[in-house]
Amino acid sequence: MFRTFADMFKNKDIRNRIFFTLAMLFVFRFGSAITVPGVDVTELIKGMQDSSLFAMINMLGGGGLEQLSIFAMGVGPYITASIIIQLLSMDVIPALTELAKGGATGKKQIDRYTRYLAVVLSFFQASTLVYSFSTQYKTLLVNGSGWASILYVATLLTAGSMFILWIGDRISMKGIGNGVSMIIAAGIISRLPYQFTTAWQTLVDQSNSSATFNGILTFGLYIVSYLLIIVFVVFMQTAERKIPIQYTSSTVTTRKKDMTYLPLKINSASVIPVIFASAIMVAPLQICKMVWPAAGWVKTLETYMGMQTPVSLVIYVVLILLFTFFYTKLQVDPEKIAENLGKSGTYIPGIRPGTETKEYVNKVLCRITVLGAIGLAFIAVLPHALPLIPGINLPQSMGIGGTGIIIVVGVAMETVKQIEGRLTQKSYRGFLQR
Repeated sequence: MFRTFADMFKNKDIRNRIFFTLAMLFVFRFGSAITVPGVDVTELIKGMQDSSLFAMINMLGGGGLEQLSIFAMGVGPYITASIIIQLLSMDVIPALTELAKGGATGKKQIDRYTRYLAVVLSFFQASTLVYSFSTQYKTLLVNGSGWASILYVATLLTAGSMFILWIGDRISMKGIGNGVSMIIAAGIISRLPYQFTTAWQTLVDQSNSSATFNGILTFGLYIVSYLLIIVFVVFMQTAERKIPIQYTSSTVTTRKKDMTYLPLKINSASVIPVIFASAIMVAPLQICKMVWPAAGWVKTLETYMGMQTPVSLVIYVVLILLFTFFYTKLQVDPEKIAENLGKSGTYIPGIRPGTETKEYVNKVLCRITVLGAIGLAFIAVLPHALPLIPGINLPQSMGIGGTGIIIVVGVAMETVKQIEGRLTQKSYRGFLQR
């Protein structure tokens, strides 16, 4: 690892890409601290801690929402638009399905449609947020709560979101890693110092030496638990089931170490099921609380959808499990895998090509997805479950685990692979030049 780190800065191209990425991330973090003109966020910061939905958006945006900064929307609208377009391309809209199969030209056109949809979603989400905030916090808009002020702030937030998307494109082209993913990870990582500071202030009681010592031990246990969760996420992201495959043209018995494998990841759906489940659980409840704040049935609904009771957490886990299977089926198609194996002249030893291969891959995929879904649900529900355990006085904002760790670990692993790939490419190029 240390050798790879040293080689990164010896390579001029990679070194320039790293510095460019850091410069773009600095622009992103600088803009996240600039509050939209004509807004007073004093009451907003206090009320943000009570909303699970806004807390999640705030986390993905690197804390920009509680400041209502020009980058408060983050890349959330683009992610939502990407998911919608991807789902519609799965034989829902024939035109999009044809574009998805149209190679590089079709993907470029789909990306253009995604960005158009992202602009619309960003303006709609920004207008809804500003309107709800101005209704709940009367002093939010300095120039009054009229529609002119709301649309003005929403336009600035939409422009900021699109500018972040442009920064992400620059990082993808001239920097290291996927630009959008790097921005999301940078926003999450920027919240870690605040999270650990809050944990220290909450857990360490400095009233006397005995309480301070016990608090330090508890804080140390908190840090160790956090690291163990990261190790578990890394294991879950890298774990895969290798199905041996063999070429029909092979006339010699393949040695075990030379056997070719078809890798199936345990967690093919990544973090998408958690985002879907969180949106379904929290978004309707938040809208109902804004529209009917004093209604008694809203309190009852909060018991089942607020993610602060055992019943709501059970529903949350069930949704994550269902969405994990659903999205895995979208990402990995056993029928297409069987078809590709047949076209390439390969087969799974002991399994007939065609229908039997499809059924076998589907059976293996379902079995490993059970493990992936359980692991994903465990990580996602941990921050909400810990505060409910008697004797653990942890605020929900500093719970261990969650969506953030899965995203950061995934981005880090993807970035490291890209750097190693560029280093390998450089070494091969140098070998050929000799």
